[in-house]
Amino acid sequence: MSSIRFYAPDICTEAVLPEVESGHAVRVLRRRVGDELEVVDGRGGLYRCRLVGDQFRRVLFRSGDHPKAAAVEIVERIELPKVWKPSITVAVAPTKHADRMEWLVEKLVEIGIDRFVPVRCKRSERKDFKVERVEKIAVSAMKQSLKAVLPSIEPLTTLSAFLKGCGVEGQRFVGWCDDSAPRQLLAKTYTPGADVAILIGPEGDFTPEEIEECRAAGFIPVTMGDNRLRTETAALVGCDTIHIINQAFT
Repeated sequence: MSSIRFYAPDICTEAVLPEVESGHAVRVLRRRVGDELEVVDGRGGLYRCRLVGDQFRRVLFRSGDHPKAAAVEIVERIELPKVWKPSITVAVAPTKHADRMEWLVEKLVEIGIDRFVPVRCKRSERKDFKVERVEKIAVSAMKQSLKAVLPSIEPLTTLSAFLKGCGVEGQRFVGWCDDSAPRQLLAKTYTPGADVAILIGPEGDFTPEEIEECRAAGFIPVTMGDNRLRTETAALVGCDTIHIINQAFT
């Protein structure tokens, strides 16, 4: 398989590449009529496609609603599901610097998640989250890591709203920094194969009231280990811990 992939979420209904992907294929990579491309739809579908041209052997660009969309024909569809079995939701309070959240999402997608939820807490340093920008980073990470499943990137929500609509029926964990409080080690608490939600708070940690709210919603306070970790590091370690346990014991 090729190490370069293109993303076209509607490839099944419209045999064209989106404008940005078309430009990358034709103008940057100099792909020509008849060249084969690998296209993913973000839902587990990998498509072997061929660029379509006109009578002058030029790449055909669709007119109308898609004036800059390169046309392709689908040669083969291959099912490429995610390689991990349980559903993994990671919810994080956005950090003060947006680039740290962008880095986190990139790495989480590379490792493998199903859903990312930015959560606003009482001590949150940042009150906004640019979903469209982060989705582009997620798409890039999906293609770079040769996956065909794009995780859901949700808009910023309050902690209470997330807890009420968490939707994870398996295990729920909340990272807590208070060394004096009773906590369990995530690596010893997670059950292999279980769907999971991991909730990480802001740099100032959750308030005691928020932790009680998390407990009431079925979240178990956990620690990632003996080291004090930054928000984005804790989220990444938590996700990777789940994957390592599942790979070792399922």
